[in-house]
Amino acid sequence: MNILSKFNSANFEDIIQVVVGASALAVPIAFSEESWNLSNTLPMTNVIILIVLSLVFINLFTFQSIYQGNIKFRLLVFLSRTVLVYLVTLFVVFIVLIAMDKLPLLNEPIVALKRIVIVSFPASMGGVVVDSLDKE
Repeated sequence: MNILSKFNSANFEDIIQVVVGASALAVPIAFSEESWNLSNTLPMTNVIILIVLSLVFINLFTFQSIYQGNIKFRLLVFLSRTVLVYLVTLFVVFIVLIAMDKLPLLNEPIVALKRIVIVSFPASMGGVVVDSLDKE
């Protein structure tokens, strides 16, 4: 039994929902040459801002939509769900970019990281929205 199932936070169905939602937005963005070019020019400060914004938006949506503002006794579950959504999204984007041969991990690891974060920003929104569709 893992920590997530112990706190009844997420199960395999939730993970699949995040994968589907993240994929729905990751695929069209990942095919965009603009996102590839942006990963070459975007300063690292802005990449960090995108990470923070992704986490904030996931938290806000999860807080309001999934937990209806009631996390008083479920803070650990709430935070673990945020981490789960973002990590699954990063993984989905990683796989999509690898499949497209648009992730220069060995040649340009910083560009690869930026590309993952850029595409993950909208993809994480798709992941959390689809994850919330069948909740309480």
